[in-house]
Amino acid sequence: MEDVIRINDQWYVLATSSRADDRTRVLKHGETFALFDRYGDIQHIGIGEQGLYHRGTRYLSHFELSVNERRPLLLNSTVSENNTLLTVDLTTPDLFDGDRLVLPKGTLHLFRAKLLLEAAHYEHLRLVNYGRRPISVELEFEYGADFADLFEVRGMQRDRRGRMLPPASRKRERVLAYQGLDGILRRTCLRFSQPPDVLDSALIRFRLDLAPGASRDLYITVVCEEDGVRPLLLPYGRAVRRSNALLSRTSAQAAALYTSNEQFNDWINRSVADLRMLVTRSPHGPYPYAGVPWFSTPFGRDGLITALQTLWLAPELARGVLGYLAATQATEDDPENDAEPGKILHEARTGEMAALGEVPFKRYYGSVDSTPLFVMLAGAYYERTGDRPFLEAIWPQITLALEWIDRYGDRDGDGYVEYARRHERGLAQQGWKDSDDSVFHADGSAARGPIALCEVQGYVYAARRAAASLAEAFGEQDRAARLREQAERLKRNFNRDFWCEELDTYALALDGDKRPCKVRSSNAGHALYTGIADPQYARRLAETLLGGPSFSGWGVRTIAEGEARYNPMSYHNGSIWPHDNSLIAAGLARYGYKEHALKILTALFDASIHLDLHRMPELYCGFARLPGQGPTLYPVACAPQAWAAGAVFMLLQACLGLSFSPHKPQLRFHHPQLPDYLHHLEIRRLRFGHGEIDLALWRHPHDVGINVLRKEGEVDVAIVV
Repeated sequence: MEDVIRINDQWYVLATSSRADDRTRVLKHGETFALFDRYGDIQHIGIGEQGLYHRGTRYLSHFELSVNERRPLLLNSTVSENNTLLTVDLTTPDLFDGDRLVLPKGTLHLFRAKLLLEAAHYEHLRLVNYGRRPISVELEFEYGADFADLFEVRGMQRDRRGRMLPPASRKRERVLAYQGLDGILRRTCLRFSQPPDVLDSALIRFRLDLAPGASRDLYITVVCEEDGVRPLLLPYGRAVRRSNALLSRTSAQAAALYTSNEQFNDWINRSVADLRMLVTRSPHGPYPYAGVPWFSTPFGRDGLITALQTLWLAPELARGVLGYLAATQATEDDPENDAEPGKILHEARTGEMAALGEVPFKRYYGSVDSTPLFVMLAGAYYERTGDRPFLEAIWPQITLALEWIDRYGDRDGDGYVEYARRHERGLAQQGWKDSDDSVFHADGSAARGPIALCEVQGYVYAARRAAASLAEAFGEQDRAARLREQAERLKRNFNRDFWCEELDTYALALDGDKRPCKVRSSNAGHALYTGIADPQYARRLAETLLGGPSFSGWGVRTIAEGEARYNPMSYHNGSIWPHDNSLIAAGLARYGYKEHALKILTALFDASIHLDLHRMPELYCGFARLPGQGPTLYPVACAPQAWAAGAVFMLLQACLGLSFSPHKPQLRFHHPQLPDYLHHLEIRRLRFGHGEIDLALWRHPHDVGINVLRKEGEVDVAIVV
């Protein structure tokens, strides 16, 4: 069955075939990423997504190792804890020449190591003969470069493509090239540490002789060139050292967490490493690309939520996200790209198809929530840092975003922010659940637009309150008062129009006729996160979210079991999303339901124990938890995914009740709680204002004790019970 990027009239795609191996190995650096199988190979299997990609194009689509025309046996395969190096241990099966055994299995050890650095893929292959006789082997690599646009890889058919150019060879280099319809020349350059014995259109062969106990090293570098731009190439050893130095520089400056539970530490460490891998430098600072493979690009919503999740530990990420999105804010009315003045970016794409307009995502603005989330993050960043000069610099963009909410977001003047796509190529659904069937009524019928989503009203409420605080700080008292009045009016109306008394939850949405979609969904939990929920409803909503139909044991489902479109294997109608759960937990803690938040933290922690590399994926299936079994994987979930990696940090912050007051400056812990499997938590190098602090938190039967281990500068710590 073919995987297509377009379903009916919607461009957002869900791939439909499973990966052949759920333990795909991922590396990323900057604008380059690669997906390998566990052998370190790139094959045409599963949904065919393996490859080496740079700026939206696949530069290597096939790269498969064999020894004497046989595939080696896999001994071990892992990505380093810091996500920089893939290492693979291999040996060979019994190798014959006719009926004669020429190499018994287990005699030859093959070690592969792979690294990405600045648009280049570095590979080190070492062979060791552990036998007692000399051996001769033929090492072969089948290779190819299709220069497919990422959207082609995902299944989209094109009427025409650019042209492949004749390959070129030198003694130690092979060059494959493609002239795109966008006028860009893309080249894949394969460089070898020694001349191959055979180098043809699809095969590279090396003949190697090894004495007993001898070893041989081979190095292959694959370079991605775009319009003649070639990265600085280094010898393999120097590339490894440079990669480690870049990582060490980042790690030494970052806050760190350590707990008494090593399995929990594994989850934290992998999440930290995933975020560092996904963060790409932009001219405006660091930006977390959404996920690999399909979303390795800036997404507004994903970047904003990831920044909110990690704000307490890494405020510099929020600054980079705000700077980038302020710089790319829409300034014109452009229906084809769902853009209006003041609207914040949904996604930006590089690659041939985006450049040609074959997909509408070069700069696309079809998300209803990115704009209020942008204002929310700006306010939260100011509370965390007190960085007035930066906020003043982007204040024009913040006020323009508020104008978009009032003028364009509220399409019919009823006080709610709605969406409806403005061009047939745009996304039909423009909230975070943006699959085609994600908004529906209790009988399963699709909601007619324009659609006012539950969580979006909460974001708008929080955005106005955040902007009011900023306006007050900047001396705009009248604007601050007006924003607060708008927020309170929205809160009153929201609790009147969205609350479903018979379901003990808020409606998923109001449709174009203002009929509530009476469906139990995770969206309602975001009303707790933003504070728009009336306290009288919060308790009942908390019980609904943690009740059996909604809570699977592995987390809160996107749609509760029993609803018309519930399907635990669907993308948005019954699955479990870690980022969604982190926002819900933060909301529960906000209203004082710490035990409920701890329950969600524990569910995701337990899931992480079962997941490959302890990596939290974009989503997993919503089947009920069964004794002795782990969560059921969603076959084509992105992993790593930025806001899935950020979930653990928001969950911890929620349970600790950690907030900041930049004016004192003071760290505040509101009734801190730790689960019973975390006896001890250390927070190191937490920067705040001009100070830095190390804290040790100890769990006691009824509370949490906090000790200050080190303090530099003026930073106070307060516990509020």
